[in-house]
Amino acid sequence: MINDFKHSQYAHCESGVVSSMLTNSGLKISEPMAFGLTSTLSFAFFPIVKVNGMPLIAYRAIPKNIINKIEKSLKIKLFKKSFRNMLEANLELDKALENGKLVGLQTSVFYLPYMPSDMRFHFNAHNLLVYGKIEKNYQISDPVFENIVECSQKDLIKARFAKGVFSPKGFMYYVDKLPKNIEFETILKKAIRKNAKSMLTVFPYAGVKGMRKLVSHIEKLQEKDERYIKNYLTHIVRMQEEIGTGGGGFRYLYAAFLKEAIKYNLDVDKLNKASELLTLSGDTLRNFALKCVESAKKIERFNPKEISDILIEASNYEEKAFKILKSI
Repeated sequence: MINDFKHSQYAHCESGVVSSMLTNSGLKISEPMAFGLTSTLSFAFFPIVKVNGMPLIAYRAIPKNIINKIEKSLKIKLFKKSFRNMLEANLELDKALENGKLVGLQTSVFYLPYMPSDMRFHFNAHNLLVYGKIEKNYQISDPVFENIVECSQKDLIKARFAKGVFSPKGFMYYVDKLPKNIEFETILKKAIRKNAKSMLTVFPYAGVKGMRKLVSHIEKLQEKDERYIKNYLTHIVRMQEEIGTGGGGFRYLYAAFLKEAIKYNLDVDKLNKASELLTLSGDTLRNFALKCVESAKKIERFNPKEISDILIEASNYEEKAFKILKSI
């Protein structure tokens, strides 16, 4: 067990684990910096890809993006491994802990017993950090909790080998080697421009255009029966506000990243303006989720144009922000 480990609560699990892991290992990286350096902000709407029978709607890049990209961008060496065998995965985890490693794990929210019952659903890409083990209980720093928690060996194995979309397959990772020097100015410019390019893509189901594609589907909902409309609107909210920080939260996280990036000799005016626009988008997306909830609860209040106009407003803020950032 690492006795001097410092737990912190974060907005999002993967960026939180990466920030905590690197900071506790000697390389201080804030959560917004971990999120922004890896160009993780995104939007995707894929009607043909189903999640619980509804279209995939994502407000950030796919799981493991932060883990993989932080390694590449900062030239950090991480040990990463997936497993087929539960026993092997368990032995590898215990061995790493005995060697004083902080170990990140991909797990299923549903099988973590310390999660409140109303927060448990089948989402297999929840990241947490294990820093010790007492008898058969693991000491866990879960980024979304205020304090450290415990999980039995039996329950953690279930969470690590859950089936379904984004099946964890026992995936674990830890810091193997840290770089001596990091050229943040160059890395940040590249990361910001890359994120801008992805959000301004011409592909109609991603980025700003993806947000507007979702709008067109919301406008057609009035042709469906009440049950389908309620399920669709509830699904939008779950994908936005319950998977990680939510659509609004991811925008606030990226806005904070842009503010932090100012100290690395980047264009102050451009970063400040883009940060303001993304904060406005975050506020607008929260309002969008609220309107979806109100309509799902009382279907007579469902006004597809009103809901669509709010999402269009958010997309306009993001289009302006990333056109500015494209020229950083």
